[in-house]
Parts: sequence; C-alpha cells; structure tokens
Amino acid sequence: MDVLSKSIIFVGGKGGVGKSTSAAAIASKSADSGFKTLLISTDPAHNVGDIFNQKIGGNTKEIAKNLYALEIDPEIETEKYIKGVKENIKGTVHTSMMEEVNRQLDTAKASPGADEAALFDKLIHIILEERQNFDKLVFDTAPTGHTIRLLTLPELMGVWIEGLLDKRRKTNENYSALLNDGEPREDPIYDVLRERQERFSKARDILLNEEETGFIFVLNPERLPILETKKALELLHQYHLHVKTLIINKVLPEEADGDFLMERKKHEKKYMELIRETFPKQQLIFIPLFSQDIISMEQLKMFSENFEQGGIA
Repeated sequence: MDVLSKSIIFVGGKGGVGKSTSAAAIASKSADSGFKTLLISTDPAHNVGDIFNQKIGGNTKEIAKNLYALEIDPEIETEKYIKGVKENIKGTVHTSMMEEVNRQLDTAKASPGADEAALFDKLIHIILEERQNFDKLVFDTAPTGHTIRLLTLPELMGVWIEGLLDKRRKTNENYSALLNDGEPREDPIYDVLRERQERFSKARDILLNEEETGFIFVLNPERLPILETKKALELLHQYHLHVKTLIINKVLPEEADGDFLMERKKHEKKYMELIRETFPKQQLIFIPLFSQDIISMEQLKMFSENFEQGGIA
C-alpha cells in the first residue's frame, strides 16, 4: 500500500465501517517496521483505547514498542483554546470591558464550531511541532462530515483571516492618518492574526504535499458507505486533497458457507463491482470480515497483512 510510505496519514470514512481498526492496524504495522509512530484519535467516540485494551486519554502514551497514542478530547481542547484567546486579547481591550469579553468568550465555548476550531488548533500543533518527535503520524478522524470540515479548514480559515487582516490594516492606516503623523501603531491583534495565518498556511502546505501526506478512506461493500465516500472524495478533490487509497473492510471471505451467507455473498458481489466502477483511479485494499472483533496486537497484524497482498481479489 503506497500510502504507508507517507509520514502523515489520515484515515477517514463513515461511522462504523472500521476506521479506527484500520488506523490502529496502519500505526501498528508502521511501529513494527521500526518507525516511531503516533496514532491520534480525533473521533469523539475514541475507539482506539478499546482496540488496544488500555486507557489512553489526552496525553501521549506509549502503548507498544515504537507505538504511541493520543486521544484528543474536544471539550478539554476547547477550554484551552478559549483560554488562549483570552490571553491574546489581554492588554488590547480596556480593563473595564474585559469582564464582558470573558463572559462572551465563555458563552462561545458552547457555540457550534467551537470544538472544531479547538480541534483544528490542536491538529496544527501536532503537524507543525509534535511531528518532530515522531517518524509517522496516523490520524483516526471523526466520521466523514467532520473529517472534510477539518481537512478543508486551513484553506477556509486562511481566506477568512486574510479578510480580517485587510480590515485591520485599513483601520490602522486610518488611525495613523487621524493622528496626522502617519506613523503605524502597534497592533497586537494584527500580529496574532498574522501569526495564525502563517501557521494555517504551513499546515495547508503539508496537507497538500503528496510526498508527505496521504489520505485513506474506509468503507464497507454497502450502498450508503459507497455513496458517502464518493461525495467525500469529490469534495476533498475540490480543495486539492486527493484520496488515492480505499480500504474496503468486512468483505465476506470465500469460505463463508450456509444459505444466508451465500445469499449475502451474491448481494455483496454487486457492490464490489460498483466499488470498482466508482473508484477506478483509487488503489483498493480488500479486508475480509473476521470471525472475531479486532482487540489484540496479533489480530491487528493479521488485519494489516492484507495491506501488501491487496486482500480479496
């Protein structure tokens, strides 16, 4: 699987298709190959700890040789994010107004999108700073809609901040002109915006660098996951993020027997054909349905063996 050679790997897909298991198998295989690997869960459901049968939490934890894991808690990150915003504006707002500003910011914690903005900030920190400590980063992302918003935020927020910077620049120019001396005034808010814009730009460059970053979507051979994956890939393509690898998980093995399973196998065959027709440019990795849940390192190894073989033909 070509994508395994990338230093940053995002694993996305519809809920319940085996995204976390796939991400865990990729990270485990990477660690077994001698790469110091960090597995990051951005999915609020956090199945990674269950797969490895140990508590992980919000601090980086070593869970096997060369393998580390981190579960990002949106609530904790939102709290940190709002605290950071308060620090940034301290000194730029009159003391008498700070109480009201803080109240508004505390209210904003519960607003739609606050957790995504905080999660995005954490994601950028991991990509720009934390990655220096690891050979590979593997992201187990939230279900499809959240994944798309997360991955397209660098471009969207870059444009938004550029607009804010333009307005701030004009305000400063007008302010200088009013004072008649034409000298630019110090503007801490402008500096904060400029710094954030630079970070977003760096993160976007890394996400778009196909030498460094790879994207994998996981789906099952069923109608809704196929349709949702198709829409997701088309949308990400618009932002120049190209998904070149798909994992088709829970495919009934050839040795499946019994009338019910044989009937199901015939039904599944139509969807396997549809997958090949719908995704002719993607590398397809087929993973068989296992008789048991994947909850051990040995089972993860069995799962990842299909990456090189391509799975079921």
